[in-house]
Amino acid sequence: MGSVSLKIGDGTARFRRTSVCSSAVNLLMLFSVVTTNLFALYAFSSHSQSSSHPLHHSNNISLVSQHLSLILREIDTSQRKLAQMEKQILGYESIDLSRPNIVPELKLFLLRHQLPLGKDSRTGITEMVSSVGHSCERSPDLLSQYMSYKVFDRCPDDWSLGQKLILRGCEPLPRRRCLAKTVAKQDLKPFPESLWRPVGNKSVNWSGLGCKGFDCLKGKKLGSDCVGCFDLGSEKDRFVKVKGKNDFLVDDVLGLANGKIRIGFDVSGGSGTFAARMAERNVTVITNALNNGGPFSEFIAARGVFPLFLSLDHRFPFHDNVFDLVHGSSGLDVEGKPEKMEFLMFDLDRVLKPGGLFWLDNFYCASDVKKKELTRLIERFGYKKLKWVIGEKADGQGNLSAVLQKPVRV
Repeated sequence: MGSVSLKIGDGTARFRRTSVCSSAVNLLMLFSVVTTNLFALYAFSSHSQSSSHPLHHSNNISLVSQHLSLILREIDTSQRKLAQMEKQILGYESIDLSRPNIVPELKLFLLRHQLPLGKDSRTGITEMVSSVGHSCERSPDLLSQYMSYKVFDRCPDDWSLGQKLILRGCEPLPRRRCLAKTVAKQDLKPFPESLWRPVGNKSVNWSGLGCKGFDCLKGKKLGSDCVGCFDLGSEKDRFVKVKGKNDFLVDDVLGLANGKIRIGFDVSGGSGTFAARMAERNVTVITNALNNGGPFSEFIAARGVFPLFLSLDHRFPFHDNVFDLVHGSSGLDVEGKPEKMEFLMFDLDRVLKPGGLFWLDNFYCASDVKKKELTRLIERFGYKKLKWVIGEKADGQGNLSAVLQKPVRV
């Protein structure tokens, strides 16, 4: 259990916590071994010295038994300490259920439940453990507030609180036994008409948002890939008309795959326009979106395409090598931290099938250093460059657009 390091460019980012914990585990193991051997040496040396005196034989046996008991207790204590430290390192069982502010529903959710028939022969497990993000432990007050609800009753209208926990790394969320608020969706259009028809204000839940209608959101910049993206009139030209040299047409990109694009994953953000364009071409695309400043998930679903409510810090809930296409943009630069982007890129590579296309769409490089870091990262995957365009600006700034093909790795 050594330290974890990531090679980023020419530098190395180390996670100190893992290194410290690993060192502590090694020291504890060394201490246990040395102590055990010292006790054993003392016990046997005492036994050998007194073996010539029959009168003390029974006393020596008793002394050896005491030493052995001490050794066994020391080993047991060390094993328990090691197990606890391992749990802390791995990040599970870190929520202290004895805290007074932990609500009963959260305690019940986190309890281990024994399997009724004992050990499962296929998986080897003997109990069911609830899935909850270990980062939830950092926000116990928010988590308890989120889990305070009446069982079998309506959930509090607090989706924004759940998103706040998600953005703090607390996912999957543990809420289960209440009924989510419903919104009557009376003005939804049939597919494919729904792709470009405006979504009515009454079809989404506006609680927790600054705006209370789509007119308020028009023209607003809600992200690197969403400037007025709720205005479908201005969105209609995207991916079918070129505004600059960094813009690729969707038909040109699909043509690079010779008709082999069937399912895709979009992590660029936005209001589902990329998925809508793909749906027109019989390609199913899942759009990853949080409700940052607007009702993205409900809006995307109202258009008839699939939204995924998940932060980019989470491992994507897909099997390896399943998508024919992955589409991303500047949103891949999570918080501007190179190590976060590296984790994200590796997971996107994992879900992209061999021969699949990775479409990097107008990724903004704030400096020449950022551009070089991104280029080096991409080159490490060994992708084939089918398209590669860099739009240069002043002071090393610019946008990078590329279509890359994942190689077959044996």
